[in-house]
Amino acid sequence: MTLYIDPPTWPGHGRLWSHLVSDVSFEELHTFAAVIGCPPRAFERDHYDVPEAYYADAVRAGAREIGSKELVRRLTAAGLRRPKGRAAPG
Repeated sequence: MTLYIDPPTWPGHGRLWSHLVSDVSFEELHTFAAVIGCPPRAFERDHYDVPEAYYADAVRAGAREIGSKELVRRLTAAGLRRPKGRAAPG
């Protein structure tokens, strides 16, 4: 299981956010997100938006800290990237 999280640098709704992704599957991502308490509504196309307050929990649970550009590169290489405007497979 390899999950990745970028630093909480993305502003929105009065807080900072990280992105949590898997390079294996969305099933793995959903399972991990549930373990750290991220609600299903935090899932957006190919990642979870994780508030700064959950960042340390995600890392303690096993998410690897990487930069935002590397996170997108790994997500794309895994074939799991779903840019805005592109329908989800299936």
